[in-house]
Amino acid sequence: MPATLVNRFRESVAKHPDSVAIADSTHRVSYRELSDVAAKVSHFLLSSGLQKGDRVAMVVANSAEYAAIFYGIWSAGGVTVALNTQAKAKDIINWMTHSDAKWLFMDQRHPERKAVLEAGGEFTQVDVSREDAGATDNNSVDWQQIIGMEPTDRKIVLSHSDLASIIYTSGTTGNPKGVTLSHGNLNANIESILAYLHLTAADSILNVLPFYYSYGNSILHTHLAIGSSIVLENSLLYPHRVMEKMAEEKVSGFSGVPSTFALLLSRVNIDDYDLSSLRYITQAGGAMAPVLADRLSNALPHTELFIMYGQTEASARLTYLPPNMLEQKRGSIGVAIPNTTIEVRNKAGEVMAPGVTGEICAHGENIMQGYWKDTQKTDEVLKDGWLYTGDLAHTDADGYLYIDGRSSDMIKSGANRISPKEIEEVIQELEEVQEVAVTGCPDELLGEIIKAYVVPKQGSELNQRVIQRHCKSNLAIYKIPKTIEFIEELPKTASGKIKKFLLK
Repeated sequence: MPATLVNRFRESVAKHPDSVAIADSTHRVSYRELSDVAAKVSHFLLSSGLQKGDRVAMVVANSAEYAAIFYGIWSAGGVTVALNTQAKAKDIINWMTHSDAKWLFMDQRHPERKAVLEAGGEFTQVDVSREDAGATDNNSVDWQQIIGMEPTDRKIVLSHSDLASIIYTSGTTGNPKGVTLSHGNLNANIESILAYLHLTAADSILNVLPFYYSYGNSILHTHLAIGSSIVLENSLLYPHRVMEKMAEEKVSGFSGVPSTFALLLSRVNIDDYDLSSLRYITQAGGAMAPVLADRLSNALPHTELFIMYGQTEASARLTYLPPNMLEQKRGSIGVAIPNTTIEVRNKAGEVMAPGVTGEICAHGENIMQGYWKDTQKTDEVLKDGWLYTGDLAHTDADGYLYIDGRSSDMIKSGANRISPKEIEEVIQELEEVQEVAVTGCPDELLGEIIKAYVVPKQGSELNQRVIQRHCKSNLAIYKIPKTIEFIEELPKTASGKIKKFLLK
């Protein structure tokens, strides 16, 4: 039987039936219980006419129900289409239509549920609710009805090349961009992540990242594949609660994007919490300023910090920086994960010498099949089995990678091409800065001028003069922001990535 995440999950159920798979504030769900609900979802879909390869969409918050639906879809031979839970009905319908999804599992209390239902569509809508929420509309199926079914023991055989998931990427406008990942893609990436994180069934993680997003998706699968536990905290609104739960549950792992750690470091005193069980933390979802990594390492000296880089198109992960190289390779995103090859190439496809900037290109079993229904976009990024990421970087003499920026984010000011990342890292060095984003603003004379958006720490008296003086000491004159705007928070996606296009 081919190694797939479904089969790995079944092995976890067989080995650890009574271990906690997923816990939230009110429920602790064992592997046996999770498997039971997944089998009921599978039964429902198969009895509703699902054929292998049919798409099934989800607009469901992080929960045991989410995991059961996800693995239930796979068990039935379906393709998961997990959608942003913060999306409006218009976008949900757009993604449903684009993916030809025939079923939609949606939280019954989701604010857009009624609008999606009223919009109509050639799909079956399932209202997901942990408690019996009363009668549902005639046009939808009640979750309790599925829970009342007998689990199916029918096993659909899946191969590595079978389509497993379509993930719609954030930050795109116009036509949806659906990344298609096979069972082989996902399994290969999870194998690589398990190898360098050294995860075992004894591990547990406090998760704050949405499961529908590539990073959160990989956290869900790595832990269910190995038989470890996921503790859910679905909001960063109360940072103290996150820290309390981390200490209370004695978790061994925690993952976040740069803004997650910037928030925690500025709002809570980490020394107030017993984090002696915290073995490791991981960071991805955007470049982390070296000074932020320094602060995190200093706050958690006995915890390993893994700086990581990836893309949805690569099933999640592409590189990692071993924690023991954090000081020696400060600012690096590390080396290729196991079983993946990374090269820095120029536009002609030639590999660049150390120190010379080019585009990060990746090859491995984790690289996507392509974009759903879009051969043109697929051909732009997939060439001879290599993924052209659009991210600019250089290597050092030892082959460690350093991000220089994203080609689409580069600021073109006069004759200069400027990486906003370099300026952000310098501004982030100031103790009173919580977060910063740098963009280019249109300018008649120079094409673009540099603007910095700064979120100061609470109670700070930071001003523009202090920032510009610091920049002047550390940057070439043409890289100093012409204007600085102080704002309360940066616009972000639900996964914590900064929406620079909104700042522009």
